[in-house]
Amino acid sequence: MDKREILEKIATRLRIHSVKMTTKAGSGHPTTCLSMADLLACLFFDEMKYDPKDPDNWANDELVLSKGHAAPILWAAYAEAGIIPEKSLMNLRKITSVLEGHPTPRMKWIKSATGSLGQGLSVGVGMALVMKLGKSPGRVYVFSGDAECAEGSVWEAVNMAFLHNLRNLCMIVDINRLGQSGETMHGHDIKAYEKKFKAFGWDVIAVDGHKIDEILKALKNAKENVMPTVILAKTIKGKGISFIENKNGWHGKPLMGEDSKRALEELGPVPSIDAKKYIRKPKKTQNHQATKRYNFKRTVYKDETATRRAYGNALLNLGKINETVVALDGDVKNSTYAEDFFESFPKRSFQSYIAEQNMVGMSIGMSAKGYLPFLATFSAFLTRAHDQIRMSAYSFSNIKIAGSHSGVSIGADGPSQMGLEDLSIFRPIPGCAVLYPCDAYSTEACVESMAKHKGLAYIRTTRPATPLIYGKDEKFPIGGSKVLRKSQSDVAMVIGAGLTVHEALKAYDELQGERISVRIIDAYSVEPIDKDNLLKEVEKAGKKVVVVEDHFQNGGLGDAVAQALSGKAEIIHLAVKDLPRSGKPEELLDKYGIDANHIKRAVKELINR
Repeated sequence: MDKREILEKIATRLRIHSVKMTTKAGSGHPTTCLSMADLLACLFFDEMKYDPKDPDNWANDELVLSKGHAAPILWAAYAEAGIIPEKSLMNLRKITSVLEGHPTPRMKWIKSATGSLGQGLSVGVGMALVMKLGKSPGRVYVFSGDAECAEGSVWEAVNMAFLHNLRNLCMIVDINRLGQSGETMHGHDIKAYEKKFKAFGWDVIAVDGHKIDEILKALKNAKENVMPTVILAKTIKGKGISFIENKNGWHGKPLMGEDSKRALEELGPVPSIDAKKYIRKPKKTQNHQATKRYNFKRTVYKDETATRRAYGNALLNLGKINETVVALDGDVKNSTYAEDFFESFPKRSFQSYIAEQNMVGMSIGMSAKGYLPFLATFSAFLTRAHDQIRMSAYSFSNIKIAGSHSGVSIGADGPSQMGLEDLSIFRPIPGCAVLYPCDAYSTEACVESMAKHKGLAYIRTTRPATPLIYGKDEKFPIGGSKVLRKSQSDVAMVIGAGLTVHEALKAYDELQGERISVRIIDAYSVEPIDKDNLLKEVEKAGKKVVVVEDHFQNGGLGDAVAQALSGKAEIIHLAVKDLPRSGKPEELLDKYGIDANHIKRAVKELINR
């Protein structure tokens, strides 16, 4: 048999598996699998190099299935490669199986969760960047659908790949014309796609996605190109089954009953071929990463300092002892103070410009290859990347996010710059650590803790300088809190985080002058909240609590405290309850009811009830 015949037989096996799997599962997307079968057969069993026994071999080529709804055919390819048993394919979408409806890293060969369309190329760009950094001989292939090319995040990633001259990156677009509800933006107009990718500086190759010889030639040429390459493959959705080929209305519908029987008859008998024989293995290669330490030497502070400034110092200090740390920034590095890391470690620094979705997506790819990404922007702008953030959790990504300029306390820049929703983005994500330090020393300690934390972590910083409260050697473990003021005669407890800790301390001093004693808690770990300590301390403080936060009322510190205390205390919650406006920080804290005076009033209201 020649190569073309071999790959055609493998493609037929992939199609048959895809139909059988989705029929057995009673759900899935067989038509999108059928359109890409020839492309995947060529890629998996002729072009890519990978060690089927080691998904983490640094020399492996990587595949990101951005069109994650085509997961059945990816599982089929892994079965054909001998990575998983063929019989396991019939467990598709079962709750006990790692072969989920869209890929997640529960299956160890998957490096990032996909299926929320438009994100896979950003992940691939992140992988390609750190593989280039770590001198991997491997290449990154991103399999995309045509419908997802309507997403702006795709073009953010296309732009970044060109900027970094990622010749080790190849995108394959399965242009099968049909989306979920109708024709895609450009249908089968391949020229329209060509114009777009060429305008971004990419090398473009157009092929018939069902002709093996054309596909193989395109993949060969892609390796020789000096720029990132996109292969635009014109395909037929439902290819191989006449009664669903190129027909709308079949997206996400398995072939059941007589339809399944008829489809398998058209595909013919299962070809007898051992695809494992055609896997190309790379040589074992070690990544050039070395140190992975986390306990860095802290900066010495003498005066009040903004926590965003301390974040930049901590990032630099961590980078000095941990070579896996990479920094990404959204064109605000002079405000987040990531600029010091950028200056000291330019090869490990990646300017993402004003493209927050791509910044988070790239960090997922970097984390998947063993690096430790720290990314920073204004917390308000992270709302743009909420989908990528939640997908980073499903990807089990070890990424660390810093949101600066949080709350109304930023002042005159106005509401568009005020992060007031960010805690509600991160807190609901299982396993995500959410930290909100109040001074420079606690910020550096929190950066150390989040670096050690395995998984997603978020640190919230503020614009104004704040006084020093803690010493440079104090620890701030995830899930902890600090009792800053207490006495035997406390009649209430005030809980703050970040900037409001300082307002609480001001209120404490003023209340002391009126012979009212309150307990002050710094709940720097907003998620997980220090439930045990809060329950213990509230018992000693009259079971009356004022929670104060520079955040909107829902989803933040107040909700975390209420859940932790679960009815064990009477709570007044001070938060930003109206849409804010420009003004001086002190004016805004007063107007929106979260300054020391409002804390005093709330305490008095509680104890006089």
